[in-house]
Amino acid sequence: MQLLRSIGFFHGNILLFCVTTGAGIFVSPKGVLKYSSLNIAVSLSIWAACAVLTIISALSLAELGTTFPRSGAPYYFLKRSLGSSVAFLSLWIKFFIYPLGIATQSLIISTYIIQPFYTRCPAPELPKKCLALAILWSLGLLNTRGVLTVAWFQTISVLMKITILCFISLTGIVLLGTGKKENVAKFENSFDAELPGASQIAEALLQGLFAYSGTSILINIAGEIKNPGENIPKALITVLPMVAVVYVLVNISYLAVLTPQEIISADAVAVTWMDKVIPSMQWVISFGISTSIVSNICCTVLSASRLFYTASQEGQLPLIFSMLNNYFSPTVAITQIIILASCLIIASDLINLIKYSGLATWVLRGLYMIGLLKLRYQDPDLPRPYKVRLPFIFGSIAISLFLILTPMIHSPKVEYIYGFIFIFSGLLGYRLHVHLNQRSVCFDKITCYLQLLFNVSPPEGQDEGISTGKKHLEEIFL
Repeated sequence: MQLLRSIGFFHGNILLFCVTTGAGIFVSPKGVLKYSSLNIAVSLSIWAACAVLTIISALSLAELGTTFPRSGAPYYFLKRSLGSSVAFLSLWIKFFIYPLGIATQSLIISTYIIQPFYTRCPAPELPKKCLALAILWSLGLLNTRGVLTVAWFQTISVLMKITILCFISLTGIVLLGTGKKENVAKFENSFDAELPGASQIAEALLQGLFAYSGTSILINIAGEIKNPGENIPKALITVLPMVAVVYVLVNISYLAVLTPQEIISADAVAVTWMDKVIPSMQWVISFGISTSIVSNICCTVLSASRLFYTASQEGQLPLIFSMLNNYFSPTVAITQIIILASCLIIASDLINLIKYSGLATWVLRGLYMIGLLKLRYQDPDLPRPYKVRLPFIFGSIAISLFLILTPMIHSPKVEYIYGFIFIFSGLLGYRLHVHLNQRSVCFDKITCYLQLLFNVSPPEGQDEGISTGKKHLEEIFL
């Protein structure tokens, strides 16, 4: 039993499009415009720049998934190129970032669904948390049915997203095409507005790049993609430019209807936009945002479970996380992620820690590129079905350094210190992990009970397991 290569080019495109076009395009325009000093020309340029940076970074990461075509490829690559301690550091970061992101998105979607029933006051916390938990566990159960089931679910979701995004884009084009003064006036003399500084540009880029987050989904599930050496780069080249065009058109549509002041004062720009265009159809955008978040949560759980699966196979997490159910899915890893996210939903104040995730993400991106360069030098003859050009790698490193260092230098905040403390505390965790005796009899018994409870088996080709023979099980239980 092992993870199946069941995702072809079509479903790969669906997964990539679905996770990339998340809730960010409905919310991020506010942050991009704010840090662009309300300069419309700069704001649209930032969105175009984010598209270019995302494509450069994604194509650079594609070499990881094609050189090591296995699930959790970025983690495995870091262990191969920079050593076990750096790989554990990435595991440490993702162990917290994934559940934080999932919990945050679950609470957002529950708020969008419940708030219409409380028109004159904020929705109570208890119903929001209960609905968020219900959505979270439903998506967890869906993930246990296997990656192909998730892909078909995303196919339905992506049709809804495309419909809503095309409606917003085409409406903006029509409004500008009619030449009405109130719609066109905002774009006249747009370059005469105040220009933002370097730190503001970095903040605006981070806001825009949030809308493109999730492009590494295919790298994380490379072990379940058919012909990854060809399908991963093709999917990235096909989907990301299309998403970039849609994002720019959607932002033009927002600006054609709303003033910059209205955009930065809106909690959800798309909802405010619809309230101006067709007020009676406001629920459509709320439904679209909810659909986007649901699909994002589903893909995030998928990615996170594959990371835990690979870390378990490499000995940095318990063996039980790499065991598969009858649908070839790491059920225990998925359950662990859902439990962690559920705890954060219940104690929702902890979700404020999500602001540190952007810094950690770009630290990891920089480490991936350094690892690529090191492996190119140390092992030049390693088979590479897809080999990214060196300017892309150096460009990705420069992007990471700019996004990490520029805000810290121009506007230092204590949050950055907390972020780095959190990141590098993973090294202390690694030292404790090295000295921890995971193979105790008590731990083996717990693993056996969990294996029986979840009805899972070790994947084929794994060197060690606990369910390989009757005698071994009897020794453990007795």
